[in-house]
Order: sequence, then C-alpha cells, then structure tokens
Amino acid sequence: MLSHFTPPLIRPPFARYSHGVSVGAGAHLLFCSGQLGIGPDDAVPEDAPAQATLCFENIRAVLDEAGMGAADVVRLNAYVTDRAYLPDYMAARDAFIESVDPPPASTLMVVAGFAREVFKVEVEAIAARPGTPS
Repeated sequence: MLSHFTPPLIRPPFARYSHGVSVGAGAHLLFCSGQLGIGPDDAVPEDAPAQATLCFENIRAVLDEAGMGAADVVRLNAYVTDRAYLPDYMAARDAFIESVDPPPASTLMVVAGFAREVFKVEVEAIAARPGTPS
C-alpha cells in the first residue's frame, strides 16, 4: 500500500527519511495537528530534547486512538525555534521511527517562534493504512 522513493539520481537524504512516500488507493488517512511539547497537565519541559520527545509521545497517542502506529506514518513536518535544537529533534524523531523501515518522508524547518514563547519544537504527522477508519 505504501511505496517509498529515494531516487539514485538525486542526493541521498541528509538524515533518516525517504524523499517521497506514495499512499495507495483505499487507504485510511490520518492528519495529526502540530503537537507541542506540552503534557496533559499543561506542563512544558524547559529543554528542547524533552519537548521533542513529548511531541512524539503526543503523536503516538493520536495514532493509538486511530488504531495506527509509527509504521503507518508517511510524513513528518517539524519546526524548531533554533538551529541548536536540530540534533535534539532528530534524536527524538529517530527514536520514534527506529523500527520503521523504510522511514517516512520528513521536513524540518527553523521558525521564528510559536504561539507561546516557551515552546521550542512542534511536530505534525500524516499516517496511512489500508482500509477505512474504525
């Protein structure tokens, strides 16, 4: 149902991601809103690594609720407020998809900020699997 593309005619990915992922017809698609590093108790960790990990824990909770998992993720979009947070985000992403092969498509951008200054990382996901929503 999913096809991953990393053409040999272009530069290989900079990190662990696929250049493209195709989703076949009849798939159940899930679009996860951007998840911030905030817990259900409104606690926001101070550091970027903890925020990035919490972003992926929140995405995992949305996937679980939809009957999906990390292997169903076809695209990740991530935003960090400082280039210094790139390795922290990438470590959290790689831990989230460590058993996923091939990995999803991915984009990582440095942005000026989020709605609240305390946030350093935001991650959104698109997932797909065969069939219809349960």
